[in-house]
Amino acid sequence: MASAIQKISLSSSRDIPFSKLVLSQSNVRRIKAGQSIEELAADIERRGLLQGLNVRPVVDDAGTETGMFEVPAGGRRFRALELLVKQKKLNKTAPIPCVVRDAGSPILAEDDSLAENVQRVALHPLDQFRAFRDMLEKGMSEEEIAAAFFVPAAVVRQRLRLMTVSEKLLDVYEQDGMRLEQLMAFSISDDAARQEQVWEIVVQSHNREPYVIRRMLTEKTVRASDARARFVGLDAYVAAGGHVMRDLFEADDGGWLQDPAILDRLVMEKLQAAAEQVRAEGWKWVETALSFPWGHTRHLIEIDGTPALLSEGETARLTALHAEQETIEAEYAEADELPDEIDHRLGEIEQAIEALETRPVIFDPGDIVRGGAFVSLDSDGTLLIERGFAHPEDLEDENLSDTHDLAAALEDGAAPEDHADDTTAGTTGQHTATDDAEDEDDLRRPIPDRLLSELTAWRTLALRDAFASNPDVALTEFLHTLCLSLFRDDRSGACLEAGVRVVGFPIQAPDLASSLAAHALRARHEGWKQDLPQDEDELWAWLDRLDETSRLALLAHCLSFGVNALFEKVNPHGSVSPRAIERRLARSNRLASALHLDPIEAGWQPTVENYLGRVTKPHILDAVREARGEQAAGLIAHLKKADMAREAERLLEGSGWLPEALRAGLPDDAAPGEEQNHTAEDVELPAFLNAEIAAE
Repeated sequence: MASAIQKISLSSSRDIPFSKLVLSQSNVRRIKAGQSIEELAADIERRGLLQGLNVRPVVDDAGTETGMFEVPAGGRRFRALELLVKQKKLNKTAPIPCVVRDAGSPILAEDDSLAENVQRVALHPLDQFRAFRDMLEKGMSEEEIAAAFFVPAAVVRQRLRLMTVSEKLLDVYEQDGMRLEQLMAFSISDDAARQEQVWEIVVQSHNREPYVIRRMLTEKTVRASDARARFVGLDAYVAAGGHVMRDLFEADDGGWLQDPAILDRLVMEKLQAAAEQVRAEGWKWVETALSFPWGHTRHLIEIDGTPALLSEGETARLTALHAEQETIEAEYAEADELPDEIDHRLGEIEQAIEALETRPVIFDPGDIVRGGAFVSLDSDGTLLIERGFAHPEDLEDENLSDTHDLAAALEDGAAPEDHADDTTAGTTGQHTATDDAEDEDDLRRPIPDRLLSELTAWRTLALRDAFASNPDVALTEFLHTLCLSLFRDDRSGACLEAGVRVVGFPIQAPDLASSLAAHALRARHEGWKQDLPQDEDELWAWLDRLDETSRLALLAHCLSFGVNALFEKVNPHGSVSPRAIERRLARSNRLASALHLDPIEAGWQPTVENYLGRVTKPHILDAVREARGEQAAGLIAHLKKADMAREAERLLEGSGWLPEALRAGLPDDAAPGEEQNHTAEDVELPAFLNAEIAAE
C-alpha cells in the first residue's frame, strides 16, 4: 500500500499595526542606491499594497514573544510604508497585511529574504507591451501609463510601437524565434505583410542583424535628411498627405519619408514657383531641374553683372563686425582653446560678415532680355539660382561675346570643340538599366569602360583642385609641357592641356557636380572673378601690379582647368591613339604623386552607385577582401549581387579602400588595397561583423 504524500502547511497571515513592525537585520537587501523608495511609496498611495510583508515574531532572551515583528522579506515595501507614515499619509497603527513565519522555523530569516529577491522573474517585454496596450484601449493615455509606472513616456511609446508589428512575428518572438532588437527593428514599418515578407527573407539569410531588417523595410523610402526633404520641409510633406516612418528605438535622423512621389511633386512645384519668380525678372529663358551636371553651362556665354553696393548702414555694420572680430582674435591670440561663448560669437560674426559681403548681382536690362537662368536644388537642400547665361546666337554684340569667352570657358569646364558632345552629355551621364543589370554569373570581367571613364573624371577634378592649390607644382608642370612642345615638337599625350584648352567631362557620374573638389573649384573661381577688373587694359595693369604669390596662385587656378587625367575608350576613327591615352595617364600619375593627391581625403568613398553596383561580384569580393580580410569577404560571398553591393558598402566605409583607377600616384607604402592577410584581430571591423564572427 502506497504511503500518503505529506501535505505542507503554509504560514498564517494577518493584519499587524505598522507600529508593531521593525526592519530585520537579516534582510539581505542592504544597498539603498537605486531602490526608488519614493516611487514605490507613491504607487502604494495610488493603488494600495499589492503584496504583504513576510514577518517573524521578535522574542526576548528567554524566547518569549514581545509583541513586535521583524521584517526580513519586504524591506523595500516597509521603507515605502515608513515614508508614507512620515508624510502623515498613513497612520502609525494602520493594519499591514503580513505573512507570519513561526519564531522557531527551521528556515533562516536570511533564506526568506534572499529567496524573495532571487526567485522573482522579470516580466517579458511582450507581456508588458500587451498590458500597456490593454490599458491604452481602456482609456488611459500614454502619459498616464508612464506616470503610473514611473517611466518616461518615450518608454511607453516604444512598447506601444510594437502594436504595429505583425501578430505572426509577435508569436515568433514569444517562442524565442527572434531577439527583442530584431522585433524592434520591424516596428519601423506599419505594413504587416511587408514585415512578414522581410522576415521570410531574413530567416533564410546568414545575417539577421536589426540593421538589415531596417534597411529592407526602408529601401523604398527617402531619408528625412535628404536634400529634397530639407528643401520641402516635413510639415509641408505631411500636409500634402505624406507619411513619415519613425524609429523609436534608434536614432533615425528625422525618419524616412514613405511617399517619394509626393515628395518629388512638392519639390518640383516649389522649384517651378521659384522659377516663375526668376522668370518675372525678365529673363528670356529659365531652366528647372533637381540638379544640373558639372559643366552644364559650357555651351553658354556668361553675362557679367554688377554687385549691389552696400548702403551706409550696411557699411557701418560691416566695419563694426570686422572691428569686433579683430578685437576678439587679438584678445585670445595666445589662448589654446576659445571659450564656448566666444567661439559661438565668432561664428555669428563670420556669418554676418559673409551675408553682407555676398552681394546680389545686378544685371543690365538689355542683357536680361537676351539671357537666362538655371533653377535647381543644391546639395544642402537649399534653392540654387544661377543667373546670367546666354546662348551665343542671342548676343548680337560680338565684342561682348569675345569678352566673355575665356571667363565662360574657365567657369563651365569645356572648350568650344567639346560642343559636339552636348547632345550626348545628358544621356551618357546617367546610369542605364544595362549598367545596373544583375550579373547572373560570377565571371571576372574587366571593369566597364564607362565606369573607368567616370572614375578618371572624378580623379581629374580632384587633381585640378589639388593642382590649383599648389602653384609651384603647377608652374613646374606647365614649363615641362611647354618645353616638350617647343623644344621637341612633342604635343601628343599631354596631361596638362596648356594653352589653356579647358577639358570637359562628356561622361560623368550624377554626383560629380556636388563633390568636394567641385565645390572648392567653384568657390575659388568665384573669388578670383570678383577680384578681376572688367576693363581689359585695367586688368592687364592689375595683373602687372599683383604680388608674386598671387600671380602664381592665379596661374595655378587657370591652368587647373586644363588638367586631363581622363581614360577614354579609343575610337578607331578618332584622333586620340591608345598610346596617347597611356602616356596621358602615366603623366597624370606623376602629377598626382607630386601633389600628394589622396582621393580619400578629397571625399571619394566606394558606394553602390559609384562603383560596387557597377562591377561584377568577384570585383566586390576582391575589394572587401583587400580592405577587411578573407573572413569579412566570406560573410557576404553567398549574397546576390544587389545585396552583396549594399553590404560591401557598409564594410568598406572608413576602410580607405580605393579601386585601381584611383590608386595611381599614391606612395607605395600608402597605396590602399594591397593584398594582405587580414584577420579579425588586426583589422577593426564594424560592430555588426564582429557580432557575426563571434556567432560563428
